[in-house]
Amino acid sequence: MTCSRRNFLAGAGAVIFTTGVGASNLVGRKSLAATMEDGVKRYGMVHDETLCIGCTACTDACREVNNVPEGVSRLEIVRSEPQGEYPNVDYQFTRISCQHCDNAPCVHVCPTGAAYKDDETGIVAVDNFKCVGCGYCLAACPYQVRFFHPETKSADKCDFCRETNLKEGKQPACVESCPTKALTFGDLNDPTSEISQMITQKPVYRQKVELGTQPKLYKVPHGKGEIKG
Repeated sequence: MTCSRRNFLAGAGAVIFTTGVGASNLVGRKSLAATMEDGVKRYGMVHDETLCIGCTACTDACREVNNVPEGVSRLEIVRSEPQGEYPNVDYQFTRISCQHCDNAPCVHVCPTGAAYKDDETGIVAVDNFKCVGCGYCLAACPYQVRFFHPETKSADKCDFCRETNLKEGKQPACVESCPTKALTFGDLNDPTSEISQMITQKPVYRQKVELGTQPKLYKVPHGKGEIKG
């Protein structure tokens, strides 16, 4: 007897939405206590908030290169409240996207293996064919950056342009399009890479590291205001 997407949602998958079983319960069972082995490469990214001007060229490039429909987004740039007093008002811009966690809760809770960490690159990706739309990964993600793609009907998120630019030997679309060079992408396992050098030479922070997710999205903090983990 085969299990269709609809049957799965009507059964186990629907539990997450109908019984109130939240992400904390799903994650607590096995994900954060587990350790995922690093692969040949560990691709990560740095968003330098001191260079970001909030132009959203990155979000536009991401949408175009990866064919992301309107109404959903793999990447967002969020602007803070005004900081300082007129005429010296400033803003902080921060990147909201997949953190490509080394210890990814979304991977551990996926019942079909659709959410997985690529052994060769460390990129957390989604196999659309295996995804049954249960929503476990959306609920488990502490960063709330996953969504259901309206066309494929499967979970979707930033994958560092794994199936597009990276396949062509290019940098991720957001990196290539940034006019101020606020984004740096590379191999964290290579101590000579630009990204490895940057995170040792500049002050950086990561969000929600206390959860043990080991995110690979680093941020150079803006000079003003509070850093929110």
